[in-house]
Amino acid sequence: MTTTPRDTPDSQLLSQASTTASGDDRRVDPELVRRARSAAAQGAVLLRNGGSLPLPAATRVALFGRVQKDWIAVGYGSGGDVNAPYSTELLTSLREAEGVEVDEELAGVYESWCAEHPTGAGAEWGSWPFSFPEMPLDDATVRAAAERTDVAVVTLGRAAGEDRENLLEPGSYYLTDEERVLLAQVTRAFERTVVIVDTGNVIDLSWAEEYAIDALLIAWLGGMEGARAIADVLTGAVEPGGRLPDTIARRYSDYPSAAHFGDPVANDYAEDVFVGYRYFETFAPEAVLYPFGFGRGYTTFDIAPGDVTVQDDTMRCTARVTNTGDRPGTEVVQAYVTKPDGALAAPARELVSFARTASIAPGASQDVTLEVPLASLASYDETGATGHRSAWVLAAGEHVLHVGADVRRARRAGSHTVKNTRVVEQLEEAAAPRHAFDRMTLRRGDDGSAEIAWEPTPQATVALRERILDRLPSAVPGSVEAEPADGAARTDVSFADVAAGEATLDSFIAQLSPSELASLSYGDITMDSPLGAPGNAGALGGVTEALRSRGVPPAITTDGPSGIRIAAYASLLPCGTALASTWDPRAIEEMADLHAQEMRRKGSDILLSPGMNIHRDPLCGRNFEYFSEDPLLTGRSAAAVVRGLQGQGVSACPKHFACNNQETERTRADSRVSERALREIYLKGFEICVREASPLNIMTAYNKINGVWAHYHYDLVTTILRGQWGYQGNVMTDWWMRMAPDPDFPDVRDSAYRVRAGVDVLMPGSIEHGGETREDSVVASYERPEGITLGEMQRTARHVLTYLLHAGLADRTRR
Repeated sequence: MTTTPRDTPDSQLLSQASTTASGDDRRVDPELVRRARSAAAQGAVLLRNGGSLPLPAATRVALFGRVQKDWIAVGYGSGGDVNAPYSTELLTSLREAEGVEVDEELAGVYESWCAEHPTGAGAEWGSWPFSFPEMPLDDATVRAAAERTDVAVVTLGRAAGEDRENLLEPGSYYLTDEERVLLAQVTRAFERTVVIVDTGNVIDLSWAEEYAIDALLIAWLGGMEGARAIADVLTGAVEPGGRLPDTIARRYSDYPSAAHFGDPVANDYAEDVFVGYRYFETFAPEAVLYPFGFGRGYTTFDIAPGDVTVQDDTMRCTARVTNTGDRPGTEVVQAYVTKPDGALAAPARELVSFARTASIAPGASQDVTLEVPLASLASYDETGATGHRSAWVLAAGEHVLHVGADVRRARRAGSHTVKNTRVVEQLEEAAAPRHAFDRMTLRRGDDGSAEIAWEPTPQATVALRERILDRLPSAVPGSVEAEPADGAARTDVSFADVAAGEATLDSFIAQLSPSELASLSYGDITMDSPLGAPGNAGALGGVTEALRSRGVPPAITTDGPSGIRIAAYASLLPCGTALASTWDPRAIEEMADLHAQEMRRKGSDILLSPGMNIHRDPLCGRNFEYFSEDPLLTGRSAAAVVRGLQGQGVSACPKHFACNNQETERTRADSRVSERALREIYLKGFEICVREASPLNIMTAYNKINGVWAHYHYDLVTTILRGQWGYQGNVMTDWWMRMAPDPDFPDVRDSAYRVRAGVDVLMPGSIEHGGETREDSVVASYERPEGITLGEMQRTARHVLTYLLHAGLADRTRR
């Protein structure tokens, strides 16, 4: 369900223009603008409200904090570096809003000071500021503003990003002394103070308990319409619809990942499946400042769950949601399961379903039915503790369903008892760790309370070399196995023939020479490929003259999760955390549908989006691009993006597969994680996205997973993604992967190692960043004793060409 702010005339959409793009085409789709503005408001999370919000009509407002002018619209790096046609700021947005009066005397002081003290936001890559220095104020100025106005609104801002980790320092995770002085001055002088935190990452909020703050609002980075959206929220034009996608703890040290984050060599995921609220609700509820799923609106609701029933292996519960307040609003109904104690330690609660209501009038009710397939309640047994090794197992015993407004307020609705432990899906060991470390588990005290215990993490037992050799793909019958002699006639099946149904894809692949097959496994040599719109991220497919002469078209990639990153102007949309906070996949999909239409206009075939790594730790710089600490919310949000984009004939490219949970030494660091946690937490969102939305492309991560770089990870890509999930699409690397030899095959290294793993395309195709020479290890490895085989190259070609067929790009190039 979407909320719609008051209409903004199209002529005003550019009124706060500020951008670095060249050219004059600032045209934006007004409907996309409205959807983006609505999503930014619906994702804003109201954590506290003593009655100051929404601001009553004719309220006189004093705005404090430089972020009122220097509003942060998005985080740093490829996920935010979009040439937006305009930007918005809170000061101007409130001036334009109806029903409030901005104190112009104070505003003028801020405007002058900000103009004289630029933020430095245009710094070199990776050295952007986390926050901006605050303007000092004397107490007399603050008291005078309090005498002229009714309420203070204090804005605080934070940003992190790619190659720019959040830090445990003032001005990053913590407030600066200057910000604390400002809060102290304002809360002393004003009876009512509203604080807005403009951020893409969770930061320390313990200070909110130290000051007399009446209302606290998280404004997740909302893109070019973010400030207008927050003005809509403040004035009551729309409600703050957001619910937290992450737990906010009292102290950073309370997070279970805190002791194992940021190491430049390796991080032991020692908390195992106890990530985020799974840990806090099990072991440390007192450490929570704001629980997962929490958020307030401008009205109140009663959620009354009905009976729990089970039919066709699906648990169902219908909850009646009644608006007990005095204005219309929406609510998010959340369902959590408590699994029985058994051979596999289980968190106290796990999110299993959710739904957002339509707008409900005061006194009215709406029934919401939540469905939970019993198979989704299974846990992964990597050791055979249940008697079923390498299997998803539904434990015997009572599974209790809790329904409510957040993980803490959800109350028991009913339960279903599984009589006998049963296997939901039998798999095989894959991607297990080869480094010994202890992981967190659960034991019960004498009084039945949950206590933290530790156990050795199960280690890998599979011989990967034998697995690969046993599963090498066969070559297509009748294949060309060597390069044609000079002047030799070539076969005449074109790719257009395949697209028209006049020839099979096998017949086309069979006629491709080894060098042509290898070329399909590389992107164009550089970013900003001349084959596409200026500023593109790169091209794949028909990147050579030989391939294009056969009718193979190039496909153009562009960043990213918050907008199309090209030289031209493009819409800047709310960040991933903001979208997840809406808890509204339908609204996300509708916005993505409109965004796809902009992709088509701008010349983008593949959007490198959505970013969907788990918020394992609040310091990860790219958390703003990602969705949540929970895999279900992540998977459903990502699937909505993919459906919206691909419904318009362009492609999504979910990333970064997998465990890209820190930016520190991201191309070297090893994410060491148990197979169970890998499957239940870090891969589950990707699995949901693949099964529900069938993305045509997926991007691997830079980091290692259990000692193997993601772009070389056979078990991750071929065993799990393709073999177990049935993925048929194209897999590409992140840009400029690290090169390395295959430890199991001496004749395989670099891109040959990648192709053997099942990763189809090196992006871009050059040896190193900024290089102009193609990396050519695939051809060099071919026909060596244990080198890349013709069948492996054809497998990669099939994935790339199948994507191009699905994308309908065959008409782009003719023989």
